[in-house]
Amino acid sequence: MPVPSVNLAQQYQSLRAEIDAAVQRVLAGGWYILGKETAAFEAEFAAYVGVGHAIGVASGTDAITLALQAVGVNPGDEVITVSHTAVATVAAIELTGARPVFVDIDPVTFTMNPAQVEAAVSPRTQAIVPVHLYGHPANLEAILTVARQHRLAVVEDCAQAHGARYRGQMVGSFGDAAAFSFYPTKNLGAAGDGGIIVTNRADVAEQTRLLRQYGWAERYVSQVRGTNSRLDEMQAAILRVKLRHLETWNKRRRELAADYTTLLAHTHLTLPHPVGDVTHVYHLYVVRSQERDKLLTDLREQGLGAQIHYPVPVHLQPAYAGLGFRPGSLPETERAAQEVLSLPLYPEMSQTALEMVCERIQQR
Repeated sequence: MPVPSVNLAQQYQSLRAEIDAAVQRVLAGGWYILGKETAAFEAEFAAYVGVGHAIGVASGTDAITLALQAVGVNPGDEVITVSHTAVATVAAIELTGARPVFVDIDPVTFTMNPAQVEAAVSPRTQAIVPVHLYGHPANLEAILTVARQHRLAVVEDCAQAHGARYRGQMVGSFGDAAAFSFYPTKNLGAAGDGGIIVTNRADVAEQTRLLRQYGWAERYVSQVRGTNSRLDEMQAAILRVKLRHLETWNKRRRELAADYTTLLAHTHLTLPHPVGDVTHVYHLYVVRSQERDKLLTDLREQGLGAQIHYPVPVHLQPAYAGLGFRPGSLPETERAAQEVLSLPLYPEMSQTALEMVCERIQQR
């Protein structure tokens, strides 16, 4: 493929010496689970986000699940979120035994529409999970205002927003807790699965550490019913290397996004742009087109790695039909699913590759 949607091999080659040294350090040390590398990465990531605590876990999905449990979400509760997201957000809520309740999105930012949150609150509502989708922060001030009025917990889903800022402050530092994914394609990606929970609440941090390892406060003695969800030493060591480069990578993503916006300004596409006082990190460069499917086919036939994030809203997927949401219940979400298209974008992408994508779109 002349222009892939992402190029992880190229990223590895650019950091090969650093990553190989980190891997060898772990292998030679002979300690592979919850050791010095994980502890060091947790401290470094907490400092990066600007929070007091970070707890490494096995995946971003686990991070949401355990964070919700740690802030007090129990079976039978309700959690407000969006349907235009990776299904992991909703799967994580259901893993707590709670019921997801969907609200629609803002059509420009693709993030939670705060105006709909108030009406979705019920006596069973325990938490809100705003998703900072595609690298654009959700409207946290408005969401937090509703949460405070109703004494609801807020767990930020930051899986696509490593390094994004809302009014100058890192996403992940606003809610009661936040969840990050280190799936390989993320802005900060591991060489496998991984996730982390960040929080300024000492009680939430303590509970999360118990939950991630069988409820152990001391080995083999469970204080609560926990699970097995641990960020391993190999991934932590690799992530420590990559974290040092994250700000540079995010800067490059913004440069590429600006070039896309300039070159595609006079096309039929609706282009993304930051709304409000935010720093967008362009995990994905997502355009809108009423001829999306034709455009996608055309780009792929030319070897240009466009994708759809996400083609079927969660509330319309067969597995979630029992939640009671029907076609038409979330109109902006459903319209976005028919129109969104993610163009190739990754820090190692060349200007030539970007221009190839733009030239093909301009020819249509």
